[in-house]
Amino acid sequence: MGEQKRKEHLNDDFIFGKKNYKFMLIGLACIAVGFVLMSGGGSDDPNVFSPDIFSFRRIRLAPTLVLIGFGFQVYAILLNPNKGKKTN
Repeated sequence: MGEQKRKEHLNDDFIFGKKNYKFMLIGLACIAVGFVLMSGGGSDDPNVFSPDIFSFRRIRLAPTLVLIGFGFQVYAILLNPNKGKKTN
C-alpha cells in the first residue's frame, strides 16, 4: 500500500517541455550558421592581405545571427512549459 502511494506521487516530468527544446534547437542552429558564416576568408599566401575579412557577412550578418541564437536560448530556458496546463 505504501509503495503504491509513493509511485503516485512520483513525478516523471522533465524540467523543459517540447516547446522549450524546439526553441533550443532553433537557437543552436542559428548559432552554428553564424559561426559558419564567420569562418573562411583566409589567404593562401600569408604575405598578401585579403580584404574579404571585412565583408558584410563576417562583420554584420554572422555576429547578428549568433546573438539571435543566444536570444533564442535564453527564451527557451525562461519559457514556462506548464503555462496552459491546470494543476491539481
